[in-house]
Amino acid sequence: MTQPHHTTRESGQLSMYVLVFSAVSLIMLSAFVLWADANIKAVFRDTDRAQAFMSAEAGIEYYRWHLAHAKTDYKDGTGQPGPYIHTFADKDGNEVGSFSLEIAAPPVGSTVVGITSTGTVAANSTISKIIEAKMAIPSFAKYSAVIGDYVRFGAGTEIYGPIHSNLGVRVDGVAHNLVTSSVAKFNDPDHSGGDEFGVHTHTAPVDPYPPSPVPIRSDVFMAGRQFPVAPIDFVGLTQDLANIKTDAQSAGFYRASSGASGYHVVLKTNDTFDLYKVTKVLRAPNGCVSVLGQKDWGTWTVETQTLLGNYAFPSNGLLFFEDSVWVDGTINTARLSIAAGIFPENSAHYAHITVNNDLRYTNYDGQDILSLIAQGNVSAGLQSETDLRIDAALVAQNGRIGRYYYQGPSGNQNRCGPYHVRQTITLYGMMASRERYGFAYTDGTGYQNRIIIYDANLLYGPPPSFPLTADYYTPIYWNEKK
Repeated sequence: MTQPHHTTRESGQLSMYVLVFSAVSLIMLSAFVLWADANIKAVFRDTDRAQAFMSAEAGIEYYRWHLAHAKTDYKDGTGQPGPYIHTFADKDGNEVGSFSLEIAAPPVGSTVVGITSTGTVAANSTISKIIEAKMAIPSFAKYSAVIGDYVRFGAGTEIYGPIHSNLGVRVDGVAHNLVTSSVAKFNDPDHSGGDEFGVHTHTAPVDPYPPSPVPIRSDVFMAGRQFPVAPIDFVGLTQDLANIKTDAQSAGFYRASSGASGYHVVLKTNDTFDLYKVTKVLRAPNGCVSVLGQKDWGTWTVETQTLLGNYAFPSNGLLFFEDSVWVDGTINTARLSIAAGIFPENSAHYAHITVNNDLRYTNYDGQDILSLIAQGNVSAGLQSETDLRIDAALVAQNGRIGRYYYQGPSGNQNRCGPYHVRQTITLYGMMASRERYGFAYTDGTGYQNRIIIYDANLLYGPPPSFPLTADYYTPIYWNEKK
């Protein structure tokens, strides 16, 4: 009897298994190869991206270095428009990539430089990284108030912005920002007793004496207090004033001595100003005298004046007067510095600036920027407005920012009344005062309310020729765009 041929059928089934297994193995091997290839490519792409990022960063650092050596060159030393392309090499000098730079020069009156750096790698031109950065030089307007002397902010004073004193600070009002002093302790001239903290308050409960721990006192120092810290240098400001005079003579607005009491500048919103010669200053009432012996005491109030003309704001924004100046009015989208100084410098004949009527901005977004820089004092006079606002950065290089002491009525004597008491003064901007600041006195004379508001636009967008705190650029913004 014939048997079935099982061997042939089994051989065919085995071959089928081998084929299926081989196909599956081949598919798996191919998938593994593709996976490995994809991972290797991903590693290379990540490496290339990292290299492109380093190239872009190198571009930012390169231009920071360039600005340190040529701080007003925004064309990479070529004098031509960008972009500016540079190769990027490794430590052995082999080219590994490049960066392309686009530089945005600072707007007029600003120190902010915009830098866009696009980094690529030589190995793969399709990969790039883009970094945006901004560099700026901080101005002297780093503080709401910076004082070279002891300073006291009495009850009724509210300060927005950082405060610094080289000799000590007493705050009996409210400070919304950090308060610093260059001394660890000092003898408060307005208070008897021993040395007190470099920054302290007499608002109840009065601060203890050192070496007791410093209380928090967040009701007065809302952002804290810090002392001692490095002092602020006022010496360089004198040279800055001389430079403003030179620049005003060459491309700004300059006037020599008035031959009278000084000049009165009235700013207008159409980018012009009326200029008057002050022919007579108001005489103090009978009995109104300088009982404190303050230097250059007077009413500092204009009685008569003569119009000299109407003038356009100069293109460089600088107005310099070799005499004392009264300033008021309003600006609209203007950037100006008004300075007063007499050279050669003589401490017996400093030029001063007085603001008796509102000096205001139209815009508070950085479009309007003004500084008043006096060789001597920046003052509010006897007949200043009872509700006075000054929008400006105020600098008293060798004197003080404030108001003279005008004694009130006593007995049958009128003395300086009724102008001895004013209601509210609002200062929007910043103050730099070499000597002690003050618009009020402990007997209730002067401005009852003092509101000091810091204009942050001044830090990197200062008025023309406003003094800077450094010669080098500092990064203020960094963003990986791509």
